[in-house]
Amino acid sequence: MAKSLSLPSLPFISPSSITTHLSHLPKISCSSISIQSQSAKHQLLTLISDQERGLKTQKNPQKLASIVKSIDDLASLGRNSVTTDDSLSATWRLLWTTEKEQLFIIEKAHLFGTQAGDVLQVIDVEKKSLNNVITFPPDGVFFVRSNIEVASSQRVNFRFTSAVLRGKNWEIPLPPFGQGCIPR
Repeated sequence: MAKSLSLPSLPFISPSSITTHLSHLPKISCSSISIQSQSAKHQLLTLISDQERGLKTQKNPQKLASIVKSIDDLASLGRNSVTTDDSLSATWRLLWTTEKEQLFIIEKAHLFGTQAGDVLQVIDVEKKSLNNVITFPPDGVFFVRSNIEVASSQRVNFRFTSAVLRGKNWEIPLPPFGQGCIPR
């Protein structure tokens, strides 16, 4: 079962700048769950910060186990929250994954004379759509469309419907395959 961590793409706060960024916020009182969540999120971002979206993690079983445990710990803190409402609708930047096809494309982009740029997931709950986008600057993109269905307060099922690999002056349609759920 693949694991992924994505955060809204704008604004992006790197793990190394979280402390600095938060220190400029006004002091407010928080529940212990909120403090635990922020701490768990910071720990997870620190763990994945040097893992090249998961490429390095695949060769390090101990690091992989630490990251998966951190994801599970963070998920357990939010087990009673609703994560499939309209707040899920956004453009999310992939920070880390174990999804083999995405990691393969990211790692092998050099075979096409480029490197992977942003890896995004665009979710629209109202329109029941999910699009996975891997950019290849300056002009390329791998784009996969999916339909989604909210299955519960914390689960969205998806089914791929189309895929295309595009360059500056060319396009190759690919057969869509696969289905799954968020979270996995």
